Amino acid sequence: MKKNIMICGITGWSLEILFTSLQSLRKRQKKLYATTSLWMFPIYGSAGIFYPAMKQIKKFPLLLRGLCYMMGIFLTEYTTGRLLSAFGCCPWNYEKSRFHYKKVIRLDFAPLWFFTGLFLEYVLSAFQTENKS
Repeated sequence: MKKNIMICGITGWSLEILFTSLQSLRKRQKKLYATTSLWMFPIYGSAGIFYPAMKQIKKFPLLLRGLCYMMGIFLTEYTTGRLLSAFGCCPWNYEKSRFHYKKVIRLDFAPLWFFTGLFLEYVLSAFQTENKS
């Protein structure tokens, strides 16, 4: 389980760095600055705890799995966002988006979370297979 937490934490951080640097590109900032927070590693890493559940739903259709992952990510983002906000240390605030809910989730990110969940499923499965040989 520790390995899965590390894999998800590193993968999440990497995806966030890529995503935020693309925002710099969109703003025509040539240095492509990216941002993240130390708080994000355990949040992303927590997905590794659910690998046994991922293995169980692997036989479900892709659409259903993606929806399950999307909802799980929204739930995690909402819960951790509200908790961190209560202590004044939430690294994200979506209030400028018209699709925000309580400033901590953006409903327009649903497709992003759908595919991110499937990507994490793939990454975790690949690491499990790699270590069996």
